[in-house]
Amino acid sequence: MENDRLDPLMALSPLDGRYQDKCQQLADFFSEYALMRYRTMVEIRWLQKLAAHPKVEALPPISADGQAFLERLLAQFSLADAQRIKAIEATTNHDVKAVEYFIKEKLEAHGELGEQLEFVHFACTSEDINNLAYALMLRDGRDQVLLPAMSELIDSLRELAHRYASQPMLSRTHGQNASPTTVGKEIANVVHRLERQLGQCRDNAVMGKINGAVGNFNAHIAAYPDVDWSAVGKEFVEDLGLSWNSYTTQIEPHDTIAEVFSAICRYNTVLIDFNRDMWSYISLAYFKQKTRAGEVGSSTMPHKVNPIDFENSEGNLGLANAVMNHLVAKLPISRWQRDLTDSTVLRNMGIGLGYSLIAYKSALKGLAKLELNAAAIDDDIDQCWEVLAEPIQTVMRRYRIPQAYEKLKALTRGNTITQATIQEFISTLDIPKTAKDQLLALTPRQYLGNAIKQAEDI
Repeated sequence: MENDRLDPLMALSPLDGRYQDKCQQLADFFSEYALMRYRTMVEIRWLQKLAAHPKVEALPPISADGQAFLERLLAQFSLADAQRIKAIEATTNHDVKAVEYFIKEKLEAHGELGEQLEFVHFACTSEDINNLAYALMLRDGRDQVLLPAMSELIDSLRELAHRYASQPMLSRTHGQNASPTTVGKEIANVVHRLERQLGQCRDNAVMGKINGAVGNFNAHIAAYPDVDWSAVGKEFVEDLGLSWNSYTTQIEPHDTIAEVFSAICRYNTVLIDFNRDMWSYISLAYFKQKTRAGEVGSSTMPHKVNPIDFENSEGNLGLANAVMNHLVAKLPISRWQRDLTDSTVLRNMGIGLGYSLIAYKSALKGLAKLELNAAAIDDDIDQCWEVLAEPIQTVMRRYRIPQAYEKLKALTRGNTITQATIQEFISTLDIPKTAKDQLLALTPRQYLGNAIKQAEDI
């Protein structure tokens, strides 16, 4: 039974069970193994930084052989290494201290480095290591997994916007027939919104700190008062590819982590909006879905092809945002100089991102199944001549015909309107012949404004 617990069917979370294949790549960045690997990297980089500083005279520069040893330790960090750290933690009951002891174990066997064990974790509080590890995890997971998936979804939508740029479609505002648009333009709206949130997520710098127990370099200065520790800390954090936060308590306040998650949540909210619209358009038969041999839509109704991919995407986006919005609201808050509530919450960073990734892949799968049903779309718009009330009354206003809006309201509201009804009304108007001829030639399919150009330009 013990080995059975490793089977995905025994997973408590669907991320590690049913959906494991869809989000497994995030484990390289957000698993406990990954956290241990990133912590080990920060500890070793700090040791290397100290050894390179001329005023930290008790720690001489590390030889080429020593540097190679440290780099191998990082490059070859394995699951067995993580398990060893976990075993040490069983004694220390402190996860970061366990990493420190693990590194010291490794260095003891190396003559040169074995003499410098007390400079591992030198002047650091656990949060000096943790905040940098989590920041690197988020940066790398975002850049290497989330952003490519988010971009792929935008690219797929852009292709559809271009493909259907000129397909007229009846709009619905408040669920009621409204001025026409094109299928491509409505998809272009989504592309524009998603791109903006993607940019904010991508461009949001993640901050880090390495300034001691309460953010004042107390221990650092006590040991080496002549070292400009603020400059050393800033350089170290920036060399890791992060932004330096010069004002912190014991913890880096996580504001930038919250900002990244907030941008992802907003991206997800736009995608929820899109999923619901696509669900509705499929319901209207504006789109058909390609069928696959062997697939079943309903356990009792053989005819059904359900929009399950958009539904799956919507549901997982809701879960993702529920988790990430909690991180957004909670992480920037800590009592006095530090409490532990952020520690357990940060361990769930991969959860919200995992549900997001599943949702993106589901949406992509749904998009790949879509087939435009132009006949249904055209039939809808061809039956809706009342939408021309807007351009007619607007042209009437141009030529100062009084009560233009009210006259069209009386003609169209609650009435069945046909092409003949509209053209008879236009024929009675006292406007220039050119303007009258243009209105008489207008059809709902042609009343598109610049929708085609907007779709083509996205």
